[in-house]
Amino acid sequence: MTPRPEDHELDALKSALEAATPAADPARRAENIALARKNFDAAQGSRPEPRQSSDRPSQGGFFKGAFDMLISRPLLGGLTATTALVAVGVLVLSPQGQQLLRPPVAPIPTITEAEQEPALDRDSATESRQQTGAEAPADIVVERGPGTLREIEEADEMAPIILAEPMVQPLPSPAPTDGFAGLRAEGGAMVASPQGYRNTAPAGGMLAAPDIVAPPEPDREEYANADDNPLRITAEDPVSTFSIDVDTASWSLVRSSLNRGQMPDPEAVRIEEMINYFPYEYAAPGEDDLSPFRPTVSVFETPWNPDTQLVRIALQGELPAIEDRPPLNLVFLIDTSGSMNDPQKLPLLIQSFRLMLDRLTPEDEVAIVTYAGSAGVALDPTPASDREAIEAALTSLQAGGSTNGVGGLQAAYGLARQMSEEGEVSRVLLATDGDFNIGISDPEALTDFIADQRDSGTYLSVLGFGRGNLQDDTMQALAQNGNGTAAYIDTLSEARRVLVDQLAGALFPIADDVKIQVEFNPAVIAEYRLIGYETRALAREDFNNDDVDAGELGAGHSVTALYEVTPVDSPARLTDPLRYGGSEPVIADDHEGELGFLRLRWKAPGEEESQLIEFPIEAAESADPEAQFAAAIAGFGQLLRGSGFLGDWSYADAIALANANRGSDAFGYRFEAVQLMRLAESLDAD
Repeated sequence: MTPRPEDHELDALKSALEAATPAADPARRAENIALARKNFDAAQGSRPEPRQSSDRPSQGGFFKGAFDMLISRPLLGGLTATTALVAVGVLVLSPQGQQLLRPPVAPIPTITEAEQEPALDRDSATESRQQTGAEAPADIVVERGPGTLREIEEADEMAPIILAEPMVQPLPSPAPTDGFAGLRAEGGAMVASPQGYRNTAPAGGMLAAPDIVAPPEPDREEYANADDNPLRITAEDPVSTFSIDVDTASWSLVRSSLNRGQMPDPEAVRIEEMINYFPYEYAAPGEDDLSPFRPTVSVFETPWNPDTQLVRIALQGELPAIEDRPPLNLVFLIDTSGSMNDPQKLPLLIQSFRLMLDRLTPEDEVAIVTYAGSAGVALDPTPASDREAIEAALTSLQAGGSTNGVGGLQAAYGLARQMSEEGEVSRVLLATDGDFNIGISDPEALTDFIADQRDSGTYLSVLGFGRGNLQDDTMQALAQNGNGTAAYIDTLSEARRVLVDQLAGALFPIADDVKIQVEFNPAVIAEYRLIGYETRALAREDFNNDDVDAGELGAGHSVTALYEVTPVDSPARLTDPLRYGGSEPVIADDHEGELGFLRLRWKAPGEEESQLIEFPIEAAESADPEAQFAAAIAGFGQLLRGSGFLGDWSYADAIALANANRGSDAFGYRFEAVQLMRLAESLDAD
């Protein structure tokens, strides 16, 4: 067979390829195989030295080391991560480890611009990651400077650092006292806080310090309250006398406890303060009214006992035009003692006072007095229009030391007297957790001190902050004897309600020493009891004594009181007629149909002589949604106190009654009340 030309060309190409390929070298092949085996064996363990990095060792630390361990060897991430996390747990959870982590000095140093480490540019950062084989770090940075937050923009590579505005500027944070105490994390950054480290880094972010919860401080709260008002027999004790109360602290305390998942202490439940927390649509005084408030009385069936009745007595104060109000002199008396070192105390206090500045006029003046181990003036009397100076003084406050409350009160009252001029209203706003541990610390002694000071014409309002150390009994003693009111502020929303929405009522009195006295008709009513007002009870003879102090009514304020009464022929009557008590009372014809007789006394602000209005309480029943909602709150309060007068009436009944009578509820307060009732029902069932 004759070869084709193509076959000659293939043979030539094959010969050329064989000539170009070097012959195999058995020795070189063996050397290469040995080197490959050596590299394979080396890859099964850890290298003795870490790869080089552009990170400065001097700026390292425990958590940076843990982070480097996690990212330095991608092939060994699982083993390394496990080891690192175990090391973190040992150091954080064991006493020996926490001792190692404790900083050598207590204060947290603030890093100045000169001391800060220069930021890496994008190229050097990228090169560093290429050397280590690490992924780009998440949006988190550790900042040691107290009182600031740092945020990192999300990007595909290293993002620039942006300095955010402080939450409360320039309030410095206190030095830590133990371990990680004094550091707080916000938005993926760590900043100062008395609570300790809190890691808020997003998922997939850099390893940060785990949650370290300091042991809770012992609960030192004290409450001002008394046993429930007893059932009174009308034939033996027909007259009931008490002072009005427009305080609202108890409702906020109840809400704070329930929102923390705890049933409130029964001693913290003052039913009148719960009822009077809510605004009601009562008739306001008109031109024909002799008093600056209008009384309204209604009688209706008791929700928890159909065989008794509720008598509601309501007072609605007038609300003068804001532009007609007199100039206001305010002295902020601020507790800066060590017990105020808590985010829900001094920082919330500062933010609360800043809210009210917008409602003040250029004619108003503000001064600030602080007290801890000693008292001092943080801001001299300043026109309210100079908001920058007032805010600067507020935000510079910091907590520390003991509590010389009396020294602060003396300084505040003295400054208020200096600021006062004729026709103006002066008021001290005491903001505290109620702890007075230097000077006069006994509530009765404080009562006497404040009673002497109120003669100067300066009013006192008490604002409580924080839990765990709240001395509610001290706050009540101060407010009740200082011609003032008491409120508890647990949220910024509550601060707005007290200091913005109700500024006029909280700061401008329209009636002083308001007293209520009811004489029940024994021919109609066999028994009665006043619901709440246990700490506001007065002796019968105190009603006509103008030297006896009572509660103040502010502009636009309303007051509600409820009596549960038992008719003489009711099967709910708990006491039998006396065998030797004589005949049944005889009522004159012109008093027939009267359930009782109501008397009200009050003084015009600044006056020393009281005025009186009085009228009978008709027995005819008339209920309205406002009265029914007040009854629902009264029932709720009695459930929280464990009252024995409710029978089998339950939280579900209170919820249904409140829901049916919520009305317009412009601010959502009544809706919140229903939610708290539901929460209490669940907690009480546990």
